[in-house]
Amino acid sequence: QVQLVESGGGLVEPGGSLKLTCRFSRTFFATHPMGWYRQTPANQRELVATIDRLSKPTYTDSVKGRFTISRDNAENTVLLEMTSLKPEDTAIYDCNTVPPIDTIWGQGTQVTVSS
Repeated sequence: QVQLVESGGGLVEPGGSLKLTCRFSRTFFATHPMGWYRQTPANQRELVATIDRLSKPTYTDSVKGRFTISRDNAENTVLLEMTSLKPEDTAIYDCNTVPPIDTIWGQGTQVTVSS
């Protein structure tokens, strides 16, 4: 059974940092581009960062220079290191393939940036 599990979220002050981890259960994902998405109640899900099977990253403009995505296929993990966090980064963060497979969304991890 395919499974994605996200962790690492929490409450942080503006300017702080967090490191998110996505662990996937099948080596299937080692050959697919992966992405971190985020969603707030007011907005549609947004693709924040992607990484292809050769570890080439891309970022949406609002997080460039602040977020870093990486992958470890041997450990079946995708990481998102977030620095200089802003209140507008507050959201539930999920990982999935790019494009996403709708049937395998995990529970996500809540990131709240607030003083």
